[in-house]
Amino acid sequence: LDVLADSRWRGYARTMISRHVSVVIAAPPEAVYDYLADVDNLTAWAAGLASGFTRDGDDLLAESPMGTVRVRFVPRNALGVLDHEVTLPDGTVVNNPLRVLAHPDGAEVVFTVRQLDMTDDEFERDCAAVAADLESARVALTG
Repeated sequence: LDVLADSRWRGYARTMISRHVSVVIAAPPEAVYDYLADVDNLTAWAAGLASGFTRDGDDLLAESPMGTVRVRFVPRNALGVLDHEVTLPDGTVVNNPLRVLAHPDGAEVVFTVRQLDMTDDEFERDCAAVAADLESARVALTG
């Protein structure tokens, strides 16, 4: 199969593209990290989990249009790392880098969005959704 010649794949990324989406929050990095790391706050700022989730040990289970997804965050740490894996119903694991960094105006939250097996339009929608989630976190923390 010649993927490049197959019209079904036109508009899809042929290599993985990453985009860093960020927001600056006027609050200490430690406070931002603590808020984001507390899974009880997820429904307030992460639209994908707005309908809620259940806990399964260290994992979170959430319903999505494609079925149940499993989310696992890295353990709490002093480095501001909130990376998490999302396991899709088909078993595909998507790694999501998420960081809280010190910034002259407080903290910068950076989420790396990756374009995997999606069109450019789908990627743009994902980036916009992440930007909206980060803005929700900023509002939740600063009013």
